[in-house]
Amino acid sequence: MNRDRLYQALQQHFGYQEFRDGQLATIEAILAGQDTMAILPTGGGKSLLYQLPAYLRPGIVLIVSPLISLMQDQVDRLHRRGEKRVLLLSGQDRRTRDQQLSQLDRAKFVFASPEILANPAVAACLRRVNVAMLTIDEAHCISQWGPDFRPEYLLLRRFREELGTPPTLLLTATATPRVQADIIAKMGLTADEVTVIRQSVNRANIFLAVEELASPDEKAARLLQLVKELSGAGIIYFASRRLATATADWLQKQSGLAVAAYHAGMPAADRFRVQQQFMADDLQLICATSAFGMGVDKDDIRFIIHYHQPTNLADYVQEIGRAGRDGRQSVAVLLTCPGDDLLARQLTTVDLPPLGLLEKVHAGQLPPSALGSNHDLFTFYFRQHYTADQIVAAFKKRHRQTNRQLAQVQKYLRLTSCRRAFLLNYFGEQVVEQDRCCDSEVPDWRSQSLLPPRQQQVRQTVNDNWDQHLQTLLNLS
Repeated sequence: MNRDRLYQALQQHFGYQEFRDGQLATIEAILAGQDTMAILPTGGGKSLLYQLPAYLRPGIVLIVSPLISLMQDQVDRLHRRGEKRVLLLSGQDRRTRDQQLSQLDRAKFVFASPEILANPAVAACLRRVNVAMLTIDEAHCISQWGPDFRPEYLLLRRFREELGTPPTLLLTATATPRVQADIIAKMGLTADEVTVIRQSVNRANIFLAVEELASPDEKAARLLQLVKELSGAGIIYFASRRLATATADWLQKQSGLAVAAYHAGMPAADRFRVQQQFMADDLQLICATSAFGMGVDKDDIRFIIHYHQPTNLADYVQEIGRAGRDGRQSVAVLLTCPGDDLLARQLTTVDLPPLGLLEKVHAGQLPPSALGSNHDLFTFYFRQHYTADQIVAAFKKRHRQTNRQLAQVQKYLRLTSCRRAFLLNYFGEQVVEQDRCCDSEVPDWRSQSLLPPRQQQVRQTVNDNWDQHLQTLLNLS
């Protein structure tokens, strides 16, 4: 398509004069009918990559997304731009969903989770309309999730084929060469069929630091010190919902800052309220699980703190990439202490039933409940015609994959050389020279404040029951 027309559409529909890096090449490829993978950094404007082509081609753009909150955010933004031809199929009761499905032929953008697409009635309705383009947002989930979490991602290949293999856009902020190949293979594609547009994961304005503390008590004390010292808005990531909630309350009392918790266990209305307050600067800190961040388009987040070790470096780079989208100096600090690696391992381990037990359930000799708390997960594979042997093989392969990812996280934590160089090498990128980019080059970075001090006065109160409160936090983790 003529580039002048693309620039005209960009101005007409979005009010922009120029494309960001990687956007134009991606849009040209998908409009040419090529299956395309776009690996663009967090905040790189990925939603434009499916929205602009939608205005230049007849038919529906179907967007598959992992989180209802992320889909709702995109729907709201389209509505604010005046676009009314938008349907959200996930997170609805059956009556509302049926009403939405009855309007498919008038839609331009349809948002859905992999789980709702696995519904035969929903899939049948989508097969009857012209799905001109399939977009899979956060496409790294295809590789990182399943078989042990949200296995419906494994059905997207078949669903795409049932739609007639429309041009497919795979969007993600991070993908190692191994993950990239895995995504392509699991979608039933081959490397020579997919156009890959890739921008560097490097965010030069984010200073990288790891702090190893001797005990959980020291880690909690260091967290309080950091949030008092670091200016601007910040996100603190936790592996535990309960600890995120308890720490938010504790930090607000100790620091005098406006702090709130955010996790998937909260009511949707509360999550929406917290997100909007953070966007409006009514909240300065969010204590969150990984559920917070996708779709949060806030340019001036100044710091990201990880209170627990990430389970893989791809998630870590995505999460720290939410800082400093305005290009100003920001900081990413990962706090660790002895025993943290055990929690990370627990979070990535699914108890696999013995082969004999799987075979008996498959044969109907025992009820699915005999497989334990994860019986729904294993019976999913039986419904997809997996044998017991195939289930065991898939989960063992997944276990080896998570072990490799955890090992890379441990290497990152123990580095004495440049952290940025390590991350770039991990993602298969050429290492670039950058001075004073991490704590290996500026070990005394704590005394060389990278961010200006907080302007507002904070309370310097000390909890009289400090030790007791810390013990409560530790018991929740």
